[in-house]
Amino acid sequence: MRHGKKFNHLGRQTAHRKAMLANMACSLIEHKRINTTVAKAKALKQFVEPMITKSKSDTTHNRRIVMSKLRQKDVVAELFRDVAPKIGDRPGGYTRIIKLGNRLGDNADMAMIELVDYNELYNAGKAPKKTTRRSRRGGSKSAAPKAAATETKASNEEE
Repeated sequence: MRHGKKFNHLGRQTAHRKAMLANMACSLIEHKRINTTVAKAKALKQFVEPMITKSKSDTTHNRRIVMSKLRQKDVVAELFRDVAPKIGDRPGGYTRIIKLGNRLGDNADMAMIELVDYNELYNAGKAPKKTTRRSRRGGSKSAAPKAAATETKASNEEE
């Protein structure tokens, strides 16, 4: 039985797994997207998203926590300087996993993991999200009379 065993060990010892995830996270932050296997991508997502959340508040304590996990000074600086302001308003879900098919040599499931806000192709067609309550309930009540008034003015001017 596997009750309570949530962590994928990826067939590696603890030190090797931590080093591999730290290197993959550094590559993801540096290049904004990487190709890897699906299992590693899912493990990396669990590893890197708490770091991005910590980078939203730039304190010495958070920098030291992230530095202890990532182990590369320039990547930590880039995370806090460039990545954090871009994803500052997002409440989570900073990475996206896109499955690519199977690898030619060993038929392993491959995936691309990327930072969500850095893919302009996915973000191009979407309008910015409205976050007010009124817009979710059908719009402003004062907007409809204004629109009707402008339509009547336009029709009067045409005649």
